[in-house]
Amino acid sequence: METHFSYPSLRAWLEAAGGAVPFRRFMEAALYDPGFGYYGRRIGTVGARGDFATSASLSGRLARAVAAWMAEEGQAGGCREVIEIGPGSGQLHQALRQALGWRGRWHWRSHLVERSAVLAAEQRAALGQGRAQWHTDPAAALAAAGGKALIFSNELVDAFPATLLQRQDGVWQEVWLELRPSGSLVEALRPAGDCGTSLVAADFAEGQRVECHAGYRDWLEAWRPQWRAGTMLTIDYGALGPQLYRRRPGGSLRGYRRHQRLEGLALYGDPGSADLTADVNFSDLLRWGKAAGLANVALESQADFLARYSAGRGEIDARLADPGEAGGAFLCLQQRPV
Repeated sequence: METHFSYPSLRAWLEAAGGAVPFRRFMEAALYDPGFGYYGRRIGTVGARGDFATSASLSGRLARAVAAWMAEEGQAGGCREVIEIGPGSGQLHQALRQALGWRGRWHWRSHLVERSAVLAAEQRAALGQGRAQWHTDPAAALAAAGGKALIFSNELVDAFPATLLQRQDGVWQEVWLELRPSGSLVEALRPAGDCGTSLVAADFAEGQRVECHAGYRDWLEAWRPQWRAGTMLTIDYGALGPQLYRRRPGGSLRGYRRHQRLEGLALYGDPGSADLTADVNFSDLLRWGKAAGLANVALESQADFLARYSAGRGEIDARLADPGEAGGAFLCLQQRPV
């Protein structure tokens, strides 16, 4: 595939990188480069006027469920510290504190892990100074919490740069991006390394594309030794293994700009102006967690999680818990250190 490519900053970045990079490096830059990355310059926001909406921006039901989960897990494990990783606009944590009530807010100490200075400023504005401690990585948050904390995230894993693989001539190839002298950008296939996904063992048809969030595995392994006790709740859209790609030969990679879905060559038109994402393979998360010394406690749909921990109050809440909509598209994984 080929597309005209005229965005100056990213063209200069590609030229500096030698004119060719694996897709995962392109996605990393398009999302996080401090000069032109989506989260660096923050063109859009979350919600009705932004580029995309999350469960937290649509309803308070998820916050009420997380608050109930915290009460249960905190009582069982004696935790008083809670860490949210990748809080986005801060809406979920703000709603969570409201759901906890004044007794809960007194009991829990909040830590927010955010690598984007722009988003951290949004979160401070939403929550107010003194309501939480901010950290740039989980290891620092865990150090402040004494290594014992509940940890949760909502739509975090899907934002990790994905390795893009394609089944070609019976083997897996990695998708690269190459910049031609004419200024056009083309996709090319090169031999794939081992990114640690179980998908490579599955029986896929020729041409099938899949994604692997191997960066999440490396990130987890980096801070896991600092976590001594607690429970981690990971909420994201995805499925187990090959189920993720039923009737999806092109994979799950897409972008969002002002609630418009982008696919294929449209992803490369104006990098940094859209959020890029791919569905999460929870089979990989289970395997990587076990390898990192975590016990996989529970894996359930968002519908089941919300049914156990909260009640709905309206049409939007019902949609979030509908197994045919977000309630089935999102999974909730709980893990603990062993």
